[in-house]
Amino acid sequence: MSAYVLAQIQIEDPDEYQNYLAGFMPIFERHGGELLATSKNQTIVVEGSWAYPSTVIMKFPNVESAQAWCDDPDYKALAEHRHRSAQANLVIVEGIAQRA
Repeated sequence: MSAYVLAQIQIEDPDEYQNYLAGFMPIFERHGGELLATSKNQTIVVEGSWAYPSTVIMKFPNVESAQAWCDDPDYKALAEHRHRSAQANLVIVEGIAQRA
């Protein structure tokens, strides 16, 4: 069953964040990741509160693939650029089985 990673992001150092983006896709795709949505502008909050202005929605084949991406040593090293340049929240959410 598919799994989704939702990220809330506030970029504080765009130049350093570019270092993160430069290496992101090869590692992400190695784990079957697919980008579904990313907000170029501030996320529109309809109800409640949202921690950071930008949102990214990613899809993986399953929870194990999403977790393997998060745990990948190459990704952990790359994520240091994100940790230095942005505030973020990331969650993994299991998808719903499709009805036939």
